[in-house]
Amino acid sequence: MKRIFLLLAVLLGVGAQAQNVAHLNRYAAANEALKAACYGPRVVLYGDSITDGWASQRPDFFAETGFIGRGISGEETAQMLLRFRQDVLDIHASTFVLLGGINDIAQNMGDPYVEELTYANILSMIDLARHNGVRPVICALLPSYKLGWRPEITDTFQKVQSLNARLKAYCERHGITFIDYAAVLAGPDGKIRAEYSGDTVHPNAAGYALMERLLVETLR
Repeated sequence: MKRIFLLLAVLLGVGAQAQNVAHLNRYAAANEALKAACYGPRVVLYGDSITDGWASQRPDFFAETGFIGRGISGEETAQMLLRFRQDVLDIHASTFVLLGGINDIAQNMGDPYVEELTYANILSMIDLARHNGVRPVICALLPSYKLGWRPEITDTFQKVQSLNARLKAYCERHGITFIDYAAVLAGPDGKIRAEYSGDTVHPNAAGYALMERLLVETLR
């Protein structure tokens, strides 16, 4: 409980610098429109460029399901945590589906990757969701093994597997829905198949189609 109140204080007290860091203006207008509209159950897909590209490249899927995309390219989980209130809670999400963490491994913000901190950010979002009556659904990072924009990081796959194992174990212990897209995207070696991603990080149309099927089946 103490952790929740500390997080709420942080989220309520973000200043201009934090707004820039967390891209709080990205969905501000769309969020206001949602808050003004009548609403029923709302499923928010939350994350980084994978979710960002999903909503922009597969608009028909979002139109058919009514899902709401709140992904921002390049973001780490710390940035997602900062914008969680306005992009999930304030738009009355009933379910949030988190797919994030690969940019932490890529060190996009310039800090060394520390698995414990990424894991804690994700757990904090779970805490905030549950405290506010929102169902959390946690996705394993895609089984990526190479970061084209950070070729010097050579142990990407090992880091992905380690974080995924911790997230899966946590979800199993706490009765949280966990989606492992590797079940449909990975080859025998556990890594994402070339036919589903051109860079091992971002799905192509075929990859998204498989993810969509698994996601809808899981949320039924």
